[in-house]
Amino acid sequence: MATATNGARRRMATDFLQLAGKTILVFGVANRKSVAWHVGQVLREADANVVYVVRNEQRRDGVRKLLGPETDIYVCDVEHQVQIERMAAEVSARHPKLHGLVHSIAFADYGEGPRPFHETSRSAFLRAVDISCFSLVALANAFKPALDASASVVAISISTTRMAAENYGYMAPVKAALDSSLVFLAKSFSRFSEVRFNAVSPGLLKTSASAGIPGYIDSYLYAEQVTLRRRALATPEVAGAVAFLLSPRSSGINAQQLVIDAGMSVNYFDERIVRRSMNSDDD
Repeated sequence: MATATNGARRRMATDFLQLAGKTILVFGVANRKSVAWHVGQVLREADANVVYVVRNEQRRDGVRKLLGPETDIYVCDVEHQVQIERMAAEVSARHPKLHGLVHSIAFADYGEGPRPFHETSRSAFLRAVDISCFSLVALANAFKPALDASASVVAISISTTRMAAENYGYMAPVKAALDSSLVFLAKSFSRFSEVRFNAVSPGLLKTSASAGIPGYIDSYLYAEQVTLRRRALATPEVAGAVAFLLSPRSSGINAQQLVIDAGMSVNYFDERIVRRSMNSDDD
């Protein structure tokens, strides 16, 4: 009897997240630095069935080289509704029941360099909203028939949309729209299911996407100093939080943002940083 009990405890320990055998759809892998890549790795370690969706054929070839030829990878540019509908039909035909969906998609055109927010062009702003925010609404609707009644949808946001970082430009307002959309999706889906919608909102990360933001490295190094531990936030730490929100262990969490910033948001007035700033010769 004791042996059987110990065996059950070991199984519970190895499957604490209760994700084994669950099918999770992950959007947004570009390379090994992607948040979505790390999420997929955590999910695979938890014995979940991970299905990937990438933006184009070239990216699928690259991701397949990283994950192996047997990996289930679909192509969809979420800017086009016809591609969303086609991809959803293809995925649903092979995976009629989904237990989770990860939205790690964002786009902003920084080709012209940083500009004052009031000079943001209409076309650039609306395209960013379409790809980075509305795509979640479109995907949730497209996969509504396939989502398990208690599925979990997790989007990747940012730790704060109230910090007016000039180099981040109009993406903070776009992420604010994403955060609000999660709340309305949670309410809307509650009419017929217990599907949950949450966001993991990390501080500054070293990813391939962030490399395209003007002046990002300086901001990243500053953020590292402001964290309580004086060590930068790591992408696997964010991935672990995503896996938790996807799991039944977080079943009581809905329409929320889980901020992962290593304490940065409470430490802007760190004595060392204030002293360094006051003693600086820079204007």
